[in-house]
Amino acid sequence: MTSPVPRGLLLPPALLVPPGRLLLPAHSQQVTHTYIVNYPCHDPRAGDPHYKDFNHYRQTHIKTAKCVVGAHRNDYSECVPGPADWPTGLELHHSVIEFSLMNGVDLAWLEVDYPGISDPEQLGAWVESAANLEFRCVWHHRGAGGVHTVTASDYEGLKYVAGLTAGPTQPTQKAKAT
Repeated sequence: MTSPVPRGLLLPPALLVPPGRLLLPAHSQQVTHTYIVNYPCHDPRAGDPHYKDFNHYRQTHIKTAKCVVGAHRNDYSECVPGPADWPTGLELHHSVIEFSLMNGVDLAWLEVDYPGISDPEQLGAWVESAANLEFRCVWHHRGAGGVHTVTASDYEGLKYVAGLTAGPTQPTQKAKAT
């Protein structure tokens, strides 16, 4: 299905801001978040009996894989490395539950969003299954535009705002003035 809105179309400020209100000009801002993650006790990754499932999924799908963010946008221009270099640089991401968090999962909470996963004996297999795995380029996985790097709200925003994030060694992109 094609979008009725042409790519790159920005809403004019008059539609976003009531008359008489001032707009801040486009700008860049450094953001730093520091917090502690309390990982539950867990086995080393190498000892995970389901790690073979993770590797099998990767090996089975890597040749046709695409970065999930680029695919969502139907635009891979911000993917690093880019499609010409794939499958090198595509990484498999646990999209809902990371392996290291399994022992801390409240199965009743998980069951609400993922029915049928409340059996603790099946959780490990599910964590390493297609339902919890997606491919990402390095930039959208661990880079400054990555799901492991930015806040949830910034991550959701970068799916729709080109050039939202820049790394510390990259020049910031001039934000689009409206």
